[in-house]
Amino acid sequence: MAEASCLLSEDQFLCSICLDVFTDPVTTSCGHNFCKHCITEHWNVGFPWKCPMCKEMFTTKPELLVNTFISEMVAQFKEEAQQKASSSEQEVAKPGEVPCDVCTGTKLKALKSCLVCLVSYCETHLEPHLRTSGLKKHQLIDPVENLEARMCTKHDKPLELFCKTDQTCVCMLCSVLDHKTHEIVPLRDEYDVKKAEVEKTAAKLQQMIQKRQLSIQKIKRLLNISKENADREIAEGVQVFTTLMEFVERGMNELIETIEEKQKTTEEQAEDFIRELEQDISELKKKSTEVVQLSLSEDHLYLLQSFPSLKEAPPTKDWTEVSFHPPSYRGMVMRAVSQLEETLTARITECVMAELTRVQQYAINVTLDPDTAHPELNIPDDGKQVNHCDVKKNLPDNPERFSKCICVFGKQGFSSGRFYFEVQVKGKTKWTLGVARESISRKENIPLSPQEGYWTICLRNGNEYKAFAGPGVYLHLKYRPQKVGVFVDYEEGLVSFYQVDAAALMYCFTGCSFTEKLYPYFGPCPNDGGENSTPLIITPVKGTK
Repeated sequence: MAEASCLLSEDQFLCSICLDVFTDPVTTSCGHNFCKHCITEHWNVGFPWKCPMCKEMFTTKPELLVNTFISEMVAQFKEEAQQKASSSEQEVAKPGEVPCDVCTGTKLKALKSCLVCLVSYCETHLEPHLRTSGLKKHQLIDPVENLEARMCTKHDKPLELFCKTDQTCVCMLCSVLDHKTHEIVPLRDEYDVKKAEVEKTAAKLQQMIQKRQLSIQKIKRLLNISKENADREIAEGVQVFTTLMEFVERGMNELIETIEEKQKTTEEQAEDFIRELEQDISELKKKSTEVVQLSLSEDHLYLLQSFPSLKEAPPTKDWTEVSFHPPSYRGMVMRAVSQLEETLTARITECVMAELTRVQQYAINVTLDPDTAHPELNIPDDGKQVNHCDVKKNLPDNPERFSKCICVFGKQGFSSGRFYFEVQVKGKTKWTLGVARESISRKENIPLSPQEGYWTICLRNGNEYKAFAGPGVYLHLKYRPQKVGVFVDYEEGLVSFYQVDAAALMYCFTGCSFTEKLYPYFGPCPNDGGENSTPLIITPVKGTK
């Protein structure tokens, strides 16, 4: 009952002009109540003067006085409404939130904005729009600031239409004046179209975000893998070089110890000689003193009796056949270095074997691509070997085929990651192996070099090994390779060649910049009348499936 009484009183306190609670209410002679400001403005722009409610005409402009009774009732009602608002725990507008335009004093958070009134309302002041039939027709939206921007600046009317021709919002007057020949639709219709486009764009942006998030995850994952690989390589490198330094230090200490022991023995021998010589000198000096004394004697009998003893040899060693030869240290350092080299070579071989075993885990199943093969090459059906046959086959000259260089690509191309394969070269006097980028010229002879897109090594003249590094680098190998391993790390920019049978690194291209797909490259070279007829054979990698 109390709630119904409040609602009934509220109806009585609404001004029929502004449709809001009275401010300075006045009563006309016909008994109707209005806000003083509202009725004054109404009569200022209209003549004759009449009541907006009952249309009663006034011959003279009525003098308006504030109705103190209704003012007190309105004040009481506003206080109760404020208490009701407080009891409903409406939120006070915070910075960045849209405040209620009607609230006096503390501004509550707006619940809706009216596009007709161009006013934002809190829950309490919105109530008339939800109840009064005339206000129910107003368009309410979520609260927004700067409602004036929703009015046409030219005609001061709501922007409720959309000109598809000019792609701009217009008012009713704009549609019949400035845009009368244009395609005009309600805002709601264009809203649905644009909203669909916005949703499509939002979905596309979300996909782009997700792709980039996946890229970030991939980069982070690769970064973690790189960090693990770096830590592992550092640990292994430290271990290897620590061992090598221990070998060097041990060899140096052994050399120093050997030289010092030899010198010590030499010094001891010299000291023995010197000691014996000094003892002989002492005996000789004693004998010399006796002779001098005898020569000075004038006693005839004594000199004659003592003379025979002068002929006796002094009790000393005969040093005419004794000699001292200091040792030679020449060559000791070189012998120690040579021994150290053997030790280090063995250790380095162990390291290369470990490295070779590690890269072999990236082995791939390479097969030759007949569509790229020079017409004089013979490739069996399994695609695992190739040799030059002197007979030019009648094959289509497709863009992929090499027509000048006697070579062939592998079918598998790579634009990321690591890969490894092995090729048997036993029995051949010439060959070229490596990788090349997809875009190399296949219809002319191009010097093989990284600048032209080739990373290869070769055998020429039976025993001349060279890396086509632009300029070429001759390779000095201890053993003739029987099988060559090729390893590529795309991201690292690395192409390494291994002598598989000797577990030795032949050559390594580093700091390469790969920007397109790489393919395994096989050049068996001309057969030279049968001397080089042995094929290049792609072999399975040991320890892999």
